[in-house]
Amino acid sequence: MHANLAQIIPNTSTALIGMVHVGALPGTPYASQPVEALVAQAVLEAKQIEQAGFDAIIIENMHDAPYVHGDDLGPEIVAGMTMVVHAVRSAVSIPVGVQILSGGNTRALAVANSAGGSFIRCENFVFAHVADEGLLAKAEAGPLLRYRKSIGAEAVKIFCDIKKKHASHAITGDIDIAEFAHAGEFFGADGFIVTGLSTGKPTELDDVKAVRGATKLPVLVGSGVTPDNAGKLSDYADALIVGSWIKVDGFWKNAVDASRAKQMIDSLRG
Repeated sequence: MHANLAQIIPNTSTALIGMVHVGALPGTPYASQPVEALVAQAVLEAKQIEQAGFDAIIIENMHDAPYVHGDDLGPEIVAGMTMVVHAVRSAVSIPVGVQILSGGNTRALAVANSAGGSFIRCENFVFAHVADEGLLAKAEAGPLLRYRKSIGAEAVKIFCDIKKKHASHAITGDIDIAEFAHAGEFFGADGFIVTGLSTGKPTELDDVKAVRGATKLPVLVGSGVTPDNAGKLSDYADALIVGSWIKVDGFWKNAVDASRAKQMIDSLRG
């Protein structure tokens, strides 16, 4: 395992990272609960993921759809996510990561830095693309790494989606996924996340192989991991992020199913 990942998750060959989808935060269209209830549910799910045997957790505000991007994210989102991450970090002993949708990368860094997070997931580190929330025209590597330096958060790793899900890549259609990895490594990424077309959709093994062959940085799989494909993916990936499959009925909107989380662990580690 590459040092960038081993610094966070030592002593494992292929890490399993469980996803906690925070309920809709205040001010978003589907918000219906106070922040205290969202925090309690996130802590419960994080504990179940840890008890199943996962190596790390990532916390994401996916229930905040339809998403606004970057500067349109309100301070209430940052405040809510800080409460959630701090509470989860205090409740579990495994590392915790943060993603704030959409494109809330500096915000995620600030939350991780203040609440004890170890890494963030960045959607648009290099190249432009068209996502379901609109045109993401600005690659964030330059400003994001300068911001990380300015707040003294160099210990927080930045794992970057390449050819990210829920997006069209026609703008960069002449650039294959290996070249995305070369560009991301040149621009200072700490690792790469390879996904399928959308949440829960399988990640193509050939894409994982291509990125593995293009970089010595950590390679993570970011969608569609199941007990059936985890073994093959682990031959090329340093970590597998599992969200949908460990939820009730395998649907991302549902709560974590502790028995499915344990089954996921057993399938990879026997």
